[in-house]
Amino acid sequence: MFSLHRARGSVLVIFLLLHSATSFYLPGLAPVSFCEPGQAGKENEVPDCKSTIEIFVNRLDSVESVLPYEYTAFDFCAIDSEKRPSENLGQVLFGERIEPSPYKFEFKKKVDCKPVCTKSYNTNKPEDKAHLDFLKKGMLLNYQHHWIVDNMPVTWCYDVEDGQKFCNPGFPIGCYVTEAGRPKDACVVNSDFKDKDTFYVFNHVDITIHYHVVENEAAGARLVAAKMEPKSYKHTKVEAPDCAGGPMYLNNKLSGELKIGYTYSVQFVEDKHIRWASRWDYILESMPHTNIQWFSIMNSLVIVLFLSGPVVPVRHVGFPSGPAVPVRHVGFPSGSTVPVRHVGFPSGSTVPVRHVGFPSGPTVPVRHVGFPSGPTVPVRHVGFPSVPTVPVHHEDAQEEFGWKLVHGDVFRPPRKGMLLSVFLGSGTQIFIMIFVTLFFACLGFLSPANRGALMTCAVVLWVLLGTPAGYVAARFYKSFGGEKWKTNVLLTCFLCPGVVFADFFVMNLILWGEGSSAAMPFGTLVAILALWFCISVPLTFIGAYFGFKKTGIEHPVRTNQIPRQIPEQSFYTRSLPGIVMGGILPFGCIFIQLFFILNSIWSHQMYYMFGFLFLVFIILVITCSEATILLCYFHLCAEDYHWQWRSFLTSGFTAVYFLVYAIHYFFSKLQITGLASTILYFGYTMIMALIFFLFTGTIGFFACFWFVTKIYSVVKVD
Repeated sequence: MFSLHRARGSVLVIFLLLHSATSFYLPGLAPVSFCEPGQAGKENEVPDCKSTIEIFVNRLDSVESVLPYEYTAFDFCAIDSEKRPSENLGQVLFGERIEPSPYKFEFKKKVDCKPVCTKSYNTNKPEDKAHLDFLKKGMLLNYQHHWIVDNMPVTWCYDVEDGQKFCNPGFPIGCYVTEAGRPKDACVVNSDFKDKDTFYVFNHVDITIHYHVVENEAAGARLVAAKMEPKSYKHTKVEAPDCAGGPMYLNNKLSGELKIGYTYSVQFVEDKHIRWASRWDYILESMPHTNIQWFSIMNSLVIVLFLSGPVVPVRHVGFPSGPAVPVRHVGFPSGSTVPVRHVGFPSGSTVPVRHVGFPSGPTVPVRHVGFPSGPTVPVRHVGFPSVPTVPVHHEDAQEEFGWKLVHGDVFRPPRKGMLLSVFLGSGTQIFIMIFVTLFFACLGFLSPANRGALMTCAVVLWVLLGTPAGYVAARFYKSFGGEKWKTNVLLTCFLCPGVVFADFFVMNLILWGEGSSAAMPFGTLVAILALWFCISVPLTFIGAYFGFKKTGIEHPVRTNQIPRQIPEQSFYTRSLPGIVMGGILPFGCIFIQLFFILNSIWSHQMYYMFGFLFLVFIILVITCSEATILLCYFHLCAEDYHWQWRSFLTSGFTAVYFLVYAIHYFFSKLQITGLASTILYFGYTMIMALIFFLFTGTIGFFACFWFVTKIYSVVKVD
């Protein structure tokens, strides 16, 4: 009976939680109710519903240029009296500059050809000519408006191939017809745009607001879509526009005075099918990439299964069953044991027996087997019970026991251990940052509606994760036998972050020089430096303190005083070919997803598939680990025990393939022109490649470190 009441209580609690979840909204993303003018505050009405709809304007960008510009840079209609909305750190870093606009209208009130402002230019005045030239440059490079209504983008929906409709969260400021009479970009939508060497300005917009009346609530409606269509009108009377006449054009040969009148029209449509919670779906559904994403996941899983085949047996290779006996003075440390039935040499091989204390017997010289010279006897006469020998091929023996021969050197500290430990600390910091950011993105906290939240979350996490970075760097540096702990901590704090900041600062100088809105203000730059020096650096010192205070990492086998000579390696077991091959399979897991990420950054497309991205992230971690473990085992079997740097560089080489793909993407997919935009593209790409190198390299090192520790913990050594 008690269990029954308890179960009922649990069900009731779950029901209440689910019921309350319907009224939970993310901060800043709560729905806003709108009502007709004069209804707010009436009886049975929502007192705080709005009747005025405001349009906010964001920065303008182009697929042909990396440089975004503020709305006012093109001399459009603007208002200076109202305060700009506050922007978070992520928005500032991405160059977003949201500000109010003169486009305002009442809910459910239809408007036809309402004037906004009139811009007058005189080509004889240098200032006006500069404004016109900049406007022409914007149309030539296909710069796009980005308007916002109720925290959702105003979209331009048009038909594409196969009868599908694409909704673009932006619309062009104009278009250009070349000297050859070929219309570029948006000029193809209107047959009237046909004059050669002419610019056409989209100075009129037809806005359609879709709303949904809220049921079972007090009153009001919620906006579920905002669509528009750009048009060009050369109004017959600019002072009293009528949205008639031909298109508004700018000819390169134009001289004298020119007036451009900006107007808009608004209509409202009730939509009973779209709910407020799913109002972004019509934008996302016009980007049909789901099938490609599933193909990417299946492609990555096939690579994982392909690697799992040889990796899983490697875990058990070299541990034959059978009794083990001590082996002394035969080239192994005192007390080492090997199975009696499998001594790792072809049948009939002999080993030295100096000082083994067994009865003498007929001896046979054994040469080139890697043991000291001296009296030798057949294997069957070394004091062990006579058992039939098992024929073993030399190649199989090397594969099975080659890695055991280097047990006294496998944990020898690597060269440049200081640098490797610093890379591992920064890589750990980046790994945790990416994991937590993607996890929160999958939960919906970092959706496109929450502007700038993704970048803000990543930066804040990086600042707060200085402690694990310092701890990992100090822990491994101590295990490598390092004593310059102050240098280690300082390099962890400033080496990798300093390189990123220096690159970013140079890019920011270029943006400042070009007058772009993406240029970070001086105050924000100081704030980022304060986060770095006042929070991240002290946390790194705290982590390093605990890392050095803790006892060193205990290895399962001792390291010999004299390094073992590494035999000559074949081409495929050398370091460079293995490193180059090691990055191919991890890159094969991510290159499809990488295409969409680069599109979202450089082609200004919306990225929302964080669930797919998180799956690819997990698969990438598994693939890097498996590929590195497999190559590490092959090199150990070839008696090459320098695995630390090789494991880091093997999976880290994926970043080189990422860089090559980014170069291919620049020349094949983008239409970026201008020296400044090109420098900015490759400058930011180098930052991403460095972060990716540290991230993947750290995964490979830790996977190989776990594998090496695991297999050598089974070897019985005195």
